[in-house]
Amino acid sequence: MTRHLPGYEARAEPTRASVDNITRVAGGDMEIGFAQIDNAADAAAGRGGFEGHPQPVRALARVYSDYIQVLVRADADVSRMSDLRGMRVSTGSLQSGTDVIASRLLAAAGLDPEKDVRRARLSLPDTTARLRAGTLDAMFFSGGLPTPGIADLLAAAPGRFRFLPIANLVEALAAEFGPVYTTAELPREAYGTPAAVPTITVANLLLVDKDMPDKLAYDLTGLLFAYQTDLGAVHPAGRNFDRGSAANTDPVPLHPGASRFYQGG
Repeated sequence: MTRHLPGYEARAEPTRASVDNITRVAGGDMEIGFAQIDNAADAAAGRGGFEGHPQPVRALARVYSDYIQVLVRADADVSRMSDLRGMRVSTGSLQSGTDVIASRLLAAAGLDPEKDVRRARLSLPDTTARLRAGTLDAMFFSGGLPTPGIADLLAAAPGRFRFLPIANLVEALAAEFGPVYTTAELPREAYGTPAAVPTITVANLLLVDKDMPDKLAYDLTGLLFAYQTDLGAVHPAGRNFDRGSAANTDPVPLHPGASRFYQGG
């Protein structure tokens, strides 16, 4: 943006992820934010963590998908989500998309997230540090592949952890939250695992405030595709979206400027 959008300078700010990003964009603290589509759908409709308070956000694009990664100790007697009962589990930072989906997955498996596991809401660095130290049994993370912190953990402690298959829970999620979750395999090449692992994915959206000027929203959307090769060179997830599917942000409305871009206007 700084390089190719005259008159503007972009700065990346650390946040607590999806829910925090939505709140900051809607409140005017940030102009653009990443958010998982499940959290963005709640925000637009004023439900879940945004109950009664619909957020004035619009989408520029559907971009890469996050993979829900559930990592457990290799020596733990855990083959399915319900086996986490009584265990020490990090569900990600408070107000993150990971924290939301972790709660939903635990509930879909018949567990009370607050009572049936020993829950810790930790950042990814704190989570991986505690897994290595042996003070956690399992973790959730939702992110693009490969997630650097997880890759570092697996490289530093080979054989100590494994991914839990969770794709079987997608129907229970869809029954309650609609078709915002899909299934996919966590490919073996992402982390050098012995085999691919069936998991759940959730798309990410780029969100802006509904009052962003149409021309700016149009120009920002165009940058994603004009310079996608540059994005892909920085991180593989930058290659994992295309113009054909980027406009599919339902149930979150597209910004009119972004809509004009996709219509070729």
